[in-house]
Amino acid sequence: MSDAATSKAPPEEAPTENPPRPALYRSLWARYTSTSPIIVALYALTLGLVFGAIIIIVTTPAVLDAWREIFRHWDALPHALNVSFNNVGAAYRAIFTGSVIDPQGFWHSLTTGQNWPNTLTPLSETLTYATPLLIVSVGVGIAFQTGLFNIGANGQAVIGGVAGTVVGSMVRLPTFIHLPMALVGGILGGMLCAAVPGLLKAYTGAHEVIVTLMFNYVTYAFLLYAVLSTPFQQPGQQNDIGRTLYPSAILAPLFGTKSGLRVSYGVVVAGAVVLFAWWLLDRSSLGFDFRVTGANPSAARASGISAKSVIVIVFLISGGLAGLAGFVQVASTTHYIDGGFLIGNAGIGFTAITVALLGRNRPVGILWASLLFAALSVGGRNMQAATGIPLDLATVIQSAVVLFVATPILVKEIFHLRGTSQASTLKISTNVWGS
Repeated sequence: MSDAATSKAPPEEAPTENPPRPALYRSLWARYTSTSPIIVALYALTLGLVFGAIIIIVTTPAVLDAWREIFRHWDALPHALNVSFNNVGAAYRAIFTGSVIDPQGFWHSLTTGQNWPNTLTPLSETLTYATPLLIVSVGVGIAFQTGLFNIGANGQAVIGGVAGTVVGSMVRLPTFIHLPMALVGGILGGMLCAAVPGLLKAYTGAHEVIVTLMFNYVTYAFLLYAVLSTPFQQPGQQNDIGRTLYPSAILAPLFGTKSGLRVSYGVVVAGAVVLFAWWLLDRSSLGFDFRVTGANPSAARASGISAKSVIVIVFLISGGLAGLAGFVQVASTTHYIDGGFLIGNAGIGFTAITVALLGRNRPVGILWASLLFAALSVGGRNMQAATGIPLDLATVIQSAVVLFVATPILVKEIFHLRGTSQASTLKISTNVWGS
């Protein structure tokens, strides 16, 4: 074949390739399939809600009756699905409207300017519940970041509440002096209570889980002694009721007493605690020592960081925040302490362990976890009143969310997350137990 014929031959077509995905699509897809802590937490919340929906379906008699009929009538299956969706929707709607806001009531108040107190009451109750829970959870999270397990936060909150209430009810001072003194009294009470297990851990090697857990019983006994056998008992009372705070030591309602909204200036205290914890852990040299000790105790010792000092300081900070939370609880709500203060289901110190884990021991994450737990607890009561579904279901949802957050590998497999982001695993160092 001649060169001219060869030159006129058509060139071979290049194999076609799939057009590349748009950059925005790739960015969104990578974000939604990443294993970042935020994405994992959102997926865990979704799984928790789905799990709660299944529990609602299998425990509601009307729903079960509808499903029993699916093989008897041709339209029974759509009816059963409709009943299931209605019951699940009503339950979650009641949780939302009972803990955040009722959209219809909000629109009515927005367009008429009336009935704002009733409209904002659910959100107010959620913030009231979340405020002390956030403070004590931040303290527990700081301990966890250092590899220490402060299981005695509830007892420290009790002692802090007693100490702060003693200052607030047995001393008369102007408000600008009295309230800060009472807050400091709560902090010192919690620090004093936490100093004992901290020193035992640092200088004797005692197991902090056992010491802090058992120390809770000591604080409960002290609480009963304080409200029954000391001048702190309410004058003229034979019951286990302590003195009432003077108005100068109360955290006043944020929107005034006439509004009827209970949310107090305790939210300002909680916000300050979150900022303090963020600065301490991320911006201070002491926080660096905490994180290094929690991540690698051997490297911390090799760097000249004193493990004993870190242990004592961490317990003092964690206990001080727990004690502050105890007094904030008193100063924001009841204004007095009785023999059942923070005992049983009201023990925010034990809930704080779950909240700290859910927030991955980070101040901002703990903030959102506290709001979520508060919303589920407050909204659960409204769900029970509106639908008859037991309040314990809210606890089931909380437990399911925490389970999925604590097992990110399971969440990753369920949703096929293939991102390369870090922090997909919940880690708490326990190496310092034997330090």
